[in-house]
Amino acid sequence: MLDLMIRRLMAKWRSLINFGFPWKNLLPLRLDSPLPITGAFVTGICLSLLFAACSSTPTANSPSPSATDVSNSAPTAAKVLRFGYQKSHVLLKTKGVLEKRLSPEGVSVQWIEFPAGPQLLEAMNVGSIDVGHVGESPPIFAQAAGASLTYIAGIAASPAGSAILVPQNSPIKQLSDLKGKKVAFQKGSSAHLLLVQALQKAGLQYTDIEPKYLPPADARAAFVKGSIDAWVIWDPFYAAAQEATKARVLVDGTGINKQGGYYLASRKFVTENPQIIKATLEEIQKLESWSKNHREEVAQTLSPVLGIDIETMRKATNRRTFGIVPIDDNLINLQQSVADTYYQLKLIPKQVNVREAMLTKEQYAAFAPSVN
Repeated sequence: MLDLMIRRLMAKWRSLINFGFPWKNLLPLRLDSPLPITGAFVTGICLSLLFAACSSTPTANSPSPSATDVSNSAPTAAKVLRFGYQKSHVLLKTKGVLEKRLSPEGVSVQWIEFPAGPQLLEAMNVGSIDVGHVGESPPIFAQAAGASLTYIAGIAASPAGSAILVPQNSPIKQLSDLKGKKVAFQKGSSAHLLLVQALQKAGLQYTDIEPKYLPPADARAAFVKGSIDAWVIWDPFYAAAQEATKARVLVDGTGINKQGGYYLASRKFVTENPQIIKATLEEIQKLESWSKNHREEVAQTLSPVLGIDIETMRKATNRRTFGIVPIDDNLINLQQSVADTYYQLKLIPKQVNVREAMLTKEQYAAFAPSVN
């Protein structure tokens, strides 16, 4: 029995690695970290999964001892909301609006920062966080790898907030000049999709460029060093690079990006805590509406938090579209086209049906905030 569990766990581990998740980016190490440390991390994760599998306590993915036990035991409401965030949405954490809303209900908020969406969703998949926000691409890669995630709301598109950058004196003048060049971006992120769509617009194939899969911090270092020819990135990293490195914008997402990102949650958390989800989305929408009309205050608030000068912060804030949007058929169809694109390019191992990660219209209506 134990031997069978081990074989199944190792098979799952190998499948996740093959599906393209950037496991090394989850580590608090740099890309040049010694292999033995990474090996130890992998071994530790495998052992943790083994111990969890051998535990007598049922999990969301484990069969229950009896159907009667499950049906007669109501789920316990969460006392902690573990929220995964990226720097692009740090205002939500800074303002403390979720704490103010949820504290009277006996729910605290724990914030965990991630460099990009793929790392955030991998943490969600293994149960480390409950809710988080990402671009349109990470959920596709996560779903292709078998993650049990659920879309809970869309994020308004900010096409001018991401771009393909080249060094100031680069000979690259137009998209077609990227042919044969080294282009850095976070694999499975919104930057990945922007690059794919921009190449198609220029009549180039994805195979015409040499992709370099790097998270934002490592990509910036490579960009400054001159070891890559172009960098695809989003705000506030985009604005910071413009100011600090005098990077030139080859093209931004205007006219290319048709959707923003998403707020997602683990299906188990959504099912057991719909009221927390509803309260969370309501507070996010209120803050987004306020931010739209108080951009200078947003920039002033975030500048010291992110360590970015005020002029750069103003630039990033002014080109952002604030707001969340409900999940509807139009958004689902757009997201399905993203999934189909990645499958056609053989960047994910199987066809993804995004509706399998969606809730019913009735469920969305139950916790969706009014859109102002």
